[in-house]
Amino acid sequence: MSGREAVRAPESPAAHPDHLEVAAGTARQQLEGWVPELASPEELRAALEQAFDYRGDVLITRKDGTTVEGYIFDRRSGASLEDSLVRLLPKNGGGKTSVRYAEIAALAFTGRDMAAGKSWENWVRQYWEKKAAGETNISIEPESLE
Repeated sequence: MSGREAVRAPESPAAHPDHLEVAAGTARQQLEGWVPELASPEELRAALEQAFDYRGDVLITRKDGTTVEGYIFDRRSGASLEDSLVRLLPKNGGGKTSVRYAEIAALAFTGRDMAAGKSWENWVRQYWEKKAAGETNISIEPESLE
Protein backbone atom coordinates (compact mmCIF):
# COMPACT_ATOMS: atom_id res chain seq x y z
CA MET A 1 0.00 0.00 0.00
CA SER A 2 1.41 3.39 -0.93
CA GLY A 3 1.53 6.34 1.45
CA ARG A 4 -1.26 8.03 -0.47
CA GLU A 5 -3.53 5.00 -0.09
CA ALA A 6 -2.70 4.73 3.61
CA VAL A 7 -3.96 8.25 4.40
CA ARG A 8 -7.00 8.24 2.10
CA ALA A 9 -10.29 8.86 3.90
CA PRO A 10 -12.53 5.84 4.42
CA GLU A 11 -15.09 5.19 1.72
CA SER A 12 -17.93 4.49 4.15
CA PRO A 13 -19.94 7.45 5.42
CA ALA A 14 -20.63 5.41 8.54
CA ALA A 15 -16.92 5.30 9.42
CA HIS A 16 -16.57 5.83 13.14
CA PRO A 17 -14.13 8.63 14.06
CA ASP A 18 -12.50 6.52 16.79
CA HIS A 19 -11.35 4.08 14.11
CA LEU A 20 -9.60 6.92 12.31
CA GLU A 21 -7.30 7.73 15.24
CA VAL A 22 -3.73 6.60 15.00
CA ALA A 23 -2.89 7.18 18.66
CA ALA A 24 -5.06 6.38 21.62
CA GLY A 25 -6.95 9.33 23.07
CA THR A 26 -7.15 10.33 26.69
CA ALA A 27 -10.16 10.25 28.96
CA ARG A 28 -11.40 13.68 29.97
CA GLN A 29 -13.02 14.40 33.28
CA GLN A 30 -16.29 16.30 33.43
CA LEU A 31 -15.16 19.29 35.49
CA GLU A 32 -17.89 21.81 34.70
CA GLY A 33 -19.66 22.72 37.94
CA TRP A 34 -17.05 21.00 40.13
CA VAL A 35 -16.03 22.70 43.39
CA PRO A 36 -12.93 20.87 44.64
CA GLU A 37 -11.99 20.48 48.30
CA LEU A 38 -8.90 22.57 49.01
CA ALA A 39 -8.01 21.22 52.46
CA SER A 40 -4.27 20.85 51.84
CA PRO A 41 -1.62 22.60 49.74
CA GLU A 42 -1.35 19.45 47.58
CA GLU A 43 -5.11 19.48 46.86
CA LEU A 44 -4.93 23.18 45.96
CA ARG A 45 -2.02 22.61 43.59
CA ALA A 46 -3.75 19.60 41.97
CA ALA A 47 -7.02 21.55 41.51
CA LEU A 48 -5.19 24.51 39.96
CA GLU A 49 -3.38 22.19 37.54
CA GLN A 50 -6.78 20.87 36.44
CA ALA A 51 -8.07 24.45 36.20
CA PHE A 52 -5.14 25.31 33.93
CA ASP A 53 -6.05 22.43 31.60
CA TYR A 54 -9.74 23.36 31.72
CA ARG A 55 -10.95 25.32 28.69
CA GLY A 56 -13.66 27.23 30.50
CA ASP A 57 -13.98 29.88 33.17
CA VAL A 58 -13.25 29.27 36.84
CA LEU A 59 -14.33 31.28 39.86
CA ILE A 60 -11.60 31.97 42.43
CA THR A 61 -12.64 33.14 45.88
CA ARG A 62 -9.83 34.78 47.79
CA LYS A 63 -9.39 34.46 51.55
CA ASP A 64 -10.44 38.12 51.92
CA GLY A 65 -13.81 37.26 50.33
CA THR A 66 -13.27 38.90 46.94
CA THR A 67 -13.83 36.85 43.80
CA VAL A 68 -12.50 36.82 40.29
CA GLU A 69 -13.95 34.75 37.45
CA GLY A 70 -12.17 34.09 34.21
CA TYR A 71 -10.00 31.87 32.07
CA ILE A 72 -6.71 30.65 33.57
CA PHE A 73 -4.06 30.99 30.87
CA ASP A 74 -0.88 30.62 32.96
CA ARG A 75 0.31 29.28 36.28
CA ARG A 76 3.66 29.48 38.00
CA SER A 77 4.40 26.88 40.61
CA GLY A 78 7.01 27.89 43.18
CA ALA A 79 8.44 26.22 46.25
CA SER A 80 5.63 27.53 48.47
CA LEU A 81 2.03 28.66 47.98
CA GLU A 82 3.20 32.24 48.47
CA ASP A 83 5.68 31.82 45.57
CA SER A 84 3.07 30.26 43.25
CA LEU A 85 0.42 32.08 41.23
CA VAL A 86 -2.19 31.72 38.52
CA ARG A 87 -2.84 34.31 35.84
CA LEU A 88 -6.24 34.71 34.30
CA LEU A 89 -8.25 36.80 31.87
CA PRO A 90 -11.26 38.09 33.82
CA LYS A 91 -14.65 37.22 32.38
CA ASN A 92 -15.84 40.82 32.72
CA GLY A 93 -12.92 42.14 30.69
CA GLY A 94 -10.07 44.28 31.83
CA GLY A 95 -6.46 43.34 32.08
CA LYS A 96 -4.79 40.13 33.08
CA THR A 97 -5.03 39.31 36.79
CA SER A 98 -2.65 37.35 39.01
CA VAL A 99 -3.68 35.50 42.16
CA ARG A 100 -1.21 33.87 44.53
CA TYR A 101 -2.04 30.31 45.54
CA ALA A 102 -1.76 31.39 49.20
CA GLU A 103 -4.67 33.86 48.67
CA ILE A 104 -7.11 31.23 47.33
CA ALA A 105 -9.86 30.01 49.65
CA ALA A 106 -12.12 28.31 47.07
CA LEU A 107 -12.21 27.35 43.41
CA ALA A 108 -15.20 26.51 41.21
CA PHE A 109 -15.30 25.39 37.58
CA THR A 110 -18.12 27.65 36.38
CA GLY A 111 -17.85 28.00 32.60
CA ARG A 112 -18.48 25.51 29.85
CA ASP A 113 -15.36 23.54 28.91
CA MET A 114 -14.92 24.36 25.23
CA ALA A 115 -12.73 21.30 24.71
CA ALA A 116 -15.25 18.85 26.19
CA GLY A 117 -17.66 16.79 24.18
CA LYS A 118 -17.41 15.14 20.83
CA SER A 119 -17.21 18.18 18.58
CA TRP A 120 -14.61 16.62 16.27
CA GLU A 121 -16.54 13.36 16.05
CA ASN A 122 -19.75 15.27 15.28
CA TRP A 123 -17.97 17.29 12.57
CA VAL A 124 -16.61 14.13 10.92
CA ARG A 125 -20.03 12.42 11.07
CA GLN A 126 -21.74 15.47 9.50
CA TYR A 127 -19.08 15.65 6.79
CA TRP A 128 -19.56 12.01 5.79
CA GLU A 129 -23.36 12.33 5.87
CA LYS A 130 -23.21 15.31 3.49
CA LYS A 131 -20.67 13.59 1.24
CA ALA A 132 -22.83 10.44 1.09
CA ALA A 133 -25.80 12.60 0.12
CA GLY A 134 -23.81 13.81 -2.89
CA GLU A 135 -23.13 17.32 -1.69
CA THR A 136 -20.06 19.12 -2.96
CA ASN A 137 -18.21 22.13 -1.55
CA ILE A 138 -19.10 20.87 1.92
CA SER A 139 -18.83 23.51 4.61
CA ILE A 140 -19.59 22.62 8.18
CA GLU A 141 -19.86 25.53 10.60
CA PRO A 142 -18.44 25.24 14.13
CA GLU A 143 -20.84 25.16 17.03
CA SER A 144 -21.47 28.40 18.89
CA LEU A 145 -19.26 29.12 21.88
CA GLU A 146 -22.17 30.50 23.90
